[in-house]
Amino acid sequence: MTEPAAVPKRRNIQLLLSYDGTDFAGWQTQKNQRSVQETLESAIQRITGEKVFANASGRTDAGVHARGQVVNFKTNSKLPAATLVRAINAHLPEDVVVRSACDRPLDFDACRGALKKLYRYVLHDGPVPDLFLRRYAWHIPYAGRLDDSAMRLASRCLVGTHDFHSFETEWPNRQTSIRTITHLGISRCGDWLWIDVEADGFLYNMVRSIVGTLVNVGRAYWPKEQVAEILRQQDRRVAGPTAPAHGLFLMRVTYAEETSP
Repeated sequence: MTEPAAVPKRRNIQLLLSYDGTDFAGWQTQKNQRSVQETLESAIQRITGEKVFANASGRTDAGVHARGQVVNFKTNSKLPAATLVRAINAHLPEDVVVRSACDRPLDFDACRGALKKLYRYVLHDGPVPDLFLRRYAWHIPYAGRLDDSAMRLASRCLVGTHDFHSFETEWPNRQTSIRTITHLGISRCGDWLWIDVEADGFLYNMVRSIVGTLVNVGRAYWPKEQVAEILRQQDRRVAGPTAPAHGLFLMRVTYAEETSP
């Protein structure tokens, strides 16, 4: 009497992904458009022979980049995690790379389990654009450098739990526009500035709207006190422009086990 065939063990694989968003229509699969999700799923299918669903920590928009996107997918593959990294990368284009992989519990969900996300926006205020990095930073055509000290002071009112409706486009697209920013830092090195925003969640175009508002302060269009008033009014029309997508990077996603002592 023959023994029944062993049932393949189901696995939940977590990937750490980086991609250049320039030539993608965003993370999410879209008809007749190139997406990061579809590109990754196709590469995984070629390795495992399975049609998988790549579940990301969040959906980045067209033109937005990622340094630390977290993704999980279910598979019956027996390939070790390190082998999956090499194999998947062999079938990915040059603008996407899997940085690492590991097995996670079956109930791990890269989206629902995310506690915080850190986005970085890169600005360049030198006299001429940087030819080789122009796809990864917003060049500000301004006579002189942005006043990053004023921008830093203006940004302080945004840290904490607030209703960020003034910094949300296409409202309403969430049940609530209340979010908690745990860190907002502005740094400079020569002609380069970067604005780091970490929060428990983000509204549509929230970081890019904050950046556009702070740039207006840096240009001396607005006094630093105006940002607090914009936050108070809860009206997108009174805030600054939405900064271009190509300066934005998803840097890091934090999960509960990473914050444990």
